[in-house]
Amino acid sequence: MTTWSQFIEEAPRIAELFLRRHRATGNLCMLGTLRADGWPRISPIEPMIFEGMLVLAGMPDTRKFDDLARDPRFCLHTATVDTNVTEGDAKLFGTVTDLKDESVHARFAQKLFDDSGFDIRGQKFDHFYVADLTSASTVEVADDQLAITIWKPGEGERVVTKR
Repeated sequence: MTTWSQFIEEAPRIAELFLRRHRATGNLCMLGTLRADGWPRISPIEPMIFEGMLVLAGMPDTRKFDDLARDPRFCLHTATVDTNVTEGDAKLFGTVTDLKDESVHARFAQKLFDDSGFDIRGQKFDHFYVADLTSASTVEVADDQLAITIWKPGEGERVVTKR
């Protein structure tokens, strides 16, 4: 399992770009999951980095979480509105684990309240999905060429350029 903490050590360039784009969009990302019929689903999500974990949490009883309960594979893409990708974009791939530790849930709810005022303290989580990252990539444009940074666990980052 590659936690967020391990990921930022192995892939600092990708992690930095992901975090920069994540902040620039108000934490909005697009989550790719697989529907029950096998077709892909794209859903907005606001993932959070919490205690060294990438947490995919959100409104309960949504289809994206039904998808993850059935098939834990996902793709997380930073929201991009610039067709020239001048600020870059990032994609993270992996699977989720439903963390059942209620003390972690309570700390997460408190942090969410402290950061945003959104109060879910004391509520029970249907799911608390934590990412296990299996690969990641970024795209950046510089000097009229694409710089694509690719990461897989244990292999570090490598950059491929294309004109």
